[in-house]
Amino acid sequence: LEDAYELDVDCISDGQTTVIGGMLQHVEFAGVHSGDATMVMPPHTLSAEILETVRQATYALAKELKVVGLMNIQYAISDDTVYILEANPRASRTVPIVSKVCNIPMARLAAQIMLGKKLSDLNLTSKRIPHYGVKESVFPFTKFPGVDSLLGPEMKSTGEVMGIDFEFGKAFAKAQLGANVRLPTSGQVFVSVKEEDKSAIVEPVLKLRDAGFEIVATSGTASFLRAYGVQAIPINKVKEGRPHCVDAIKNNQINLVFNTTFGTQSIIDSFSIRRSALMHNVAYFTTVAGIQAAADGILAMKRESLDVTPIQEYYPQNG
Repeated sequence: LEDAYELDVDCISDGQTTVIGGMLQHVEFAGVHSGDATMVMPPHTLSAEILETVRQATYALAKELKVVGLMNIQYAISDDTVYILEANPRASRTVPIVSKVCNIPMARLAAQIMLGKKLSDLNLTSKRIPHYGVKESVFPFTKFPGVDSLLGPEMKSTGEVMGIDFEFGKAFAKAQLGANVRLPTSGQVFVSVKEEDKSAIVEPVLKLRDAGFEIVATSGTASFLRAYGVQAIPINKVKEGRPHCVDAIKNNQINLVFNTTFGTQSIIDSFSIRRSALMHNVAYFTTVAGIQAAADGILAMKRESLDVTPIQEYYPQNG
């Protein structure tokens, strides 16, 4: 499935009745391991119709599989069609995140269900969440020279953090800070993306330009952006000779990197960009969805400061 949105759903069932604890939309498209993906709860771009289809599929699966306790289902959404990737009748790594964001002790309640209680006994119902929780993965790339930070189906993360706020951009920015990714609020953005991503990155690039950032781009991307009124400063690819984009990163001229690739040779050619950004603590994003989320996070930080708030204040209705 090309460019499919992925969705994790955690639910509790007593064999007859099912309650969905949370739905987490992956920021990266399907193909990135769920353990490495950035996740947003509740889903921030999927339609109400798609989410209702997912709910009904979840209820049907739990009932047919006679699940008693927790179940995690991973869906993919492509061209408004919902696909089931896998259904796991067990707890998943997202249960702690769902529990924190929703204030529902998922594991404890599931254990009570497995010991014979019914959902009606526990007074558990699905809740509307008025805020956003963003799960971000933490990676050990700096400790392993030569390892590529490009994400794929093999899990590479060694931990995870969460950001929470009433606005998606601020929740995303907090999650990045927790993962030691420093989103800049000014400076130069280096942009080099594959052909099929060029139209999708125009909007986030325009947002950052209007926010005062300078745009630096390789020749093909710069030419494309000029057609949309973005006067990007041209810079060489590594193979085009010095001074090139990696030199600019190492010289602390670049504050943010947007780089998407396709194909074995392109991935090899751009490895030095990702590695240099990593080692010089420059925030970098390698998917269109990540680029869009990063722009939202940066704009949120420029509008106002990130508040420090006790997590209990996000769900006062639950005490």
